[in-house]
Amino acid sequence: MTLSRHVLIADDHPLTREGLSLAARAALPGVSVDNAGSIDEATKAIATRGGYRLVLLDFILPDARGFSGLLQLQHLLGDTPIVMVSARQDAVIVEAARALGAAGFLFKSDPLDDLAQSLRTIVAGQSVFPVPATTAAAAGSARDRIAALSGAQLKVLLALADGRLNKQIAGDLDITEATVKAHLTAIFRKLGVSNRAQALLAMQPLLGDAGTT
Repeated sequence: MTLSRHVLIADDHPLTREGLSLAARAALPGVSVDNAGSIDEATKAIATRGGYRLVLLDFILPDARGFSGLLQLQHLLGDTPIVMVSARQDAVIVEAARALGAAGFLFKSDPLDDLAQSLRTIVAGQSVFPVPATTAAAAGSARDRIAALSGAQLKVLLALADGRLNKQIAGDLDITEATVKAHLTAIFRKLGVSNRAQALLAMQPLLGDAGTT
């Protein structure tokens, strides 16, 4: 199977897109780069192009919260490596990206040569994540909670954060409502909470906010 020679960059900052494009072209000479400023634009690009060799995805886009964009693109692209890119050097977010199956996590402040080298490593089939730094107790607790949840449970929790009902979550994830309820029961138990609001509060570091991307 011939690998696609196209890379998709989803970021709503033109200067950041330009820098990431330079890094992608340095890592994959001759590659063609498509740009998107939102998840909606990214999904349309995927529908048009049909597939990508690599995707660079901003952590927060106008129509995504936290990792909801990653999950949407994973659903569309299957095994295509998706690399999260952010200005936020937050160990909890990095560990969440790793747990959710991202191929890597890069910082926008990284030098161009470092970004290119990281992308070469990723297209060669390896993952690239920052070395975990010492964090506050609250961050460590959040990482422990992330580790306690299965990938399926994390997806349900993130869908819940977008305000979706059980029926909507079931449709989005292609599972039954009974399975959604079972996942929620397990999530509440593992997080030590008793309802949806408490679960979302406990996982706020994972869900992200509207701050710096």
